[in-house]
Amino acid sequence: MFERCVGLVWCSGCRIYSGNVVHVPRERVLVDLFASLPPERRDRVLRSETRVVEFLDRQP
Repeated sequence: MFERCVGLVWCSGCRIYSGNVVHVPRERVLVDLFASLPPERRDRVLRSETRVVEFLDRQP
């Protein structure tokens, strides 16, 4: 079946993001853009909405 996940969409051009609850098949592997960060940095980024947006804005 499906899992409910929070889906975030970020537009670097207009600097707007939105979030929705989405249904994702259980067998689908989701990419975690924060996984490559060291644990301390990851925690620091995820504690601040501003830091999350800045981090996402720097991604290709």
